[in-house]
Amino acid sequence: MKLKSLSLFVCSLLLGSCTNFFSAINYSPSPKVHEISFSDEAPNPAYRFFYSDTLNNTYLRTLRQDYALDQLVANAASELDSIKMILGWSSAQWEHNGSNTPSKSDALTILEEAKNGSQFRCVEYGILAAESLNALAIPARPLSIKTRDVAKVRSGAGHVVTEVYSASFNKWIFIDPQFNVMPLKNGIPLNGVEFQQAIYNNEALTLVNNDGLVDDDSAKSYLKWIGKYLYFFDVTFDQRIGEEKKRQTFEGKTKLMLVPLKAENPTTFQRSSNINYCIYTHSLADFYREP
Repeated sequence: MKLKSLSLFVCSLLLGSCTNFFSAINYSPSPKVHEISFSDEAPNPAYRFFYSDTLNNTYLRTLRQDYALDQLVANAASELDSIKMILGWSSAQWEHNGSNTPSKSDALTILEEAKNGSQFRCVEYGILAAESLNALAIPARPLSIKTRDVAKVRSGAGHVVTEVYSASFNKWIFIDPQFNVMPLKNGIPLNGVEFQQAIYNNEALTLVNNDGLVDDDSAKSYLKWIGKYLYFFDVTFDQRIGEEKKRQTFEGKTKLMLVPLKAENPTTFQRSSNINYCIYTHSLADFYREP
């Protein structure tokens, strides 16, 4: 099965030396994948994540009913199958447009505007997949990922995917709804950090979606492209959707960023935007606690 939206990869192949030139002048990110490691310290009990009450949430119930999500996953043989079905459905709702944004950043608005012909960024794919999974009582969250040179480059330093908490595997797992991809190692789905480390170590990986295996050429292209983004990881503390409650923060910050050991905390995005919304941690236990 070929990946959706391969124009990015075709361009990288055609431009070749041009890509290296732009990286050299810090216009676009370096394609190099770096070794990263994190601390194994206990989680900070002060950090708390908030997730929606999926049983009594009118917004999520509307999303579930209006878009027939129960019927979509009705034939799923497992939780993982349900996740792959939502992954593929989210990926198919529009063609990627990296410069267009919706009037509101919620799945119902995004879907309504997509029905009218609008196309959106990776951000909106991440939101749609996460909210749709939450509507089915499968905890999920948009995951922002950033390159090592996020502060130095002018463009292309970030990407947004989704991480889903699988009760079956008792772990968070990475999916990319823009490209309709889920990575597996030895048949086990991976979280974002595990995915990066497997790419760095050149371990055998399988990319899958609801249609089956991603074909070898597309998988190689995706793995070559995604690796550089798997360096800094950040998620929002308050993941609640459609609830009229004050958004919870920690020390006035809305997000927790996972930073590799020995790396500096990034405070600038693409030379122009301040990253002033994050608490920083080196702890995997902080970032990947059970919801």
